Amino acid sequence: MLLVAVSKAVGIPEVQDAIKAGIHDFAENRTQSLQERQSRFQNEHWHFIGRIQTNKLKDVVGRACLIHSLASVHALETVSRLAVQQGLRQNVLIEVNVSGEASKDGIAAGEVSGFLETVSNTQGVEVKGLMTIAPLLLSKGDETARRIFAALRELRDNLVPIFTKADNISLNELSMGMSGDFTDAIQEGATMVRIGSRLWS
Repeated sequence: MLLVAVSKAVGIPEVQDAIKAGIHDFAENRTQSLQERQSRFQNEHWHFIGRIQTNKLKDVVGRACLIHSLASVHALETVSRLAVQQGLRQNVLIEVNVSGEASKDGIAAGEVSGFLETVSNTQGVEVKGLMTIAPLLLSKGDETARRIFAALRELRDNLVPIFTKADNISLNELSMGMSGDFTDAIQEGATMVRIGSRLWS
């Protein structure tokens, strides 16, 4: 299980301290911050977890080791074009709106298979797995987050046999869980957790 340190709210000294402590995977949600920090700490792994703005993807593709938030055909086409121009395959995760909340980005669970079919015929993009964000826990003992994470794992498990022959789709990764719900995510099979405030406080 990989700890991805969400560093958007801290400064350079905190990042340096985290590196000294053995953390080497960091995440930013703004393209400018990603560009600046990846340039400064080129030996570390920088993830992009923010909402994709296609006009800014030129600062993300080839710089982020993994984009966690691919969620539209338009974004897919832009990532593909930029990656092909650079002669590389950009690693991505498909963001899935498991909860169906209107306020959240992501592809509906029932549309992921069709989206992956499109990906399988797209150059320059490699899908490593799925990502989701659970609703905030409403109270102690609330099981909503855990149910969302379990649903994402079950979706992934159902999709794996369908895309075994696609050479740019592996679905090994489940990026789910943040500071408030990462323990539930780990119990439901997360391979990556994105921790911000809990790590830096």
